[in-house]
Amino acid sequence: HPTPMGSLDKVTTDEALQKWHADVVKRLGTDDVRYVTEPKIDGLSIDLVYENGAFVRGATRGDGSKGEDVTPNLKTIRAIATRMQLAKDEKPPALLEARGEVYLPLSGFNELNKRLVAEGKKPTPNPRNAAAGSLRQKDPSITAARPLSIWIHGLGRKDGVPAEGHWDALQWLRDHGFRTNPYADVHDSIQSVAKACT
Repeated sequence: HPTPMGSLDKVTTDEALQKWHADVVKRLGTDDVRYVTEPKIDGLSIDLVYENGAFVRGATRGDGSKGEDVTPNLKTIRAIATRMQLAKDEKPPALLEARGEVYLPLSGFNELNKRLVAEGKKPTPNPRNAAAGSLRQKDPSITAARPLSIWIHGLGRKDGVPAEGHWDALQWLRDHGFRTNPYADVHDSIQSVAKACT
């Protein structure tokens, strides 16, 4: 990956959320913090690399520095933009990493399992495994036959992208044809975050 790709922390209690917030405030040196929340989609983390507005390469998160190149399979997913949508006379970033989660919607998961059973094959145990297995196929036509989708939830390297924070980055992604979660929201306090997550 052009820049390291981290994993998400898991917080499941109000106390853990408050502890995490205190750590964020300490690291930033300010308590003036805004948070962005969005539903967690259980799929496979992906790093999409765009050069001069065109999708050129995609890889799984792997160890955070290097993942498995699954570009041919990603190119079969209709929800992944092959080119950024640009305004007239807008110059695309020389290099941009769009980071997201490839997933299999529940309806697609149910369809896939019905088809596998009808073919005498073992059904997949859950949508996450089905998405990961679909993306790692050696034959892209198998991936193409599965109704995979993606939510883009952030940026890695972003040459020249005028985004002043995560919320601005999500808006920039939406404006440029990337599929972002419509339930993302911005919060001015950790109490608002806690309320949104219950």
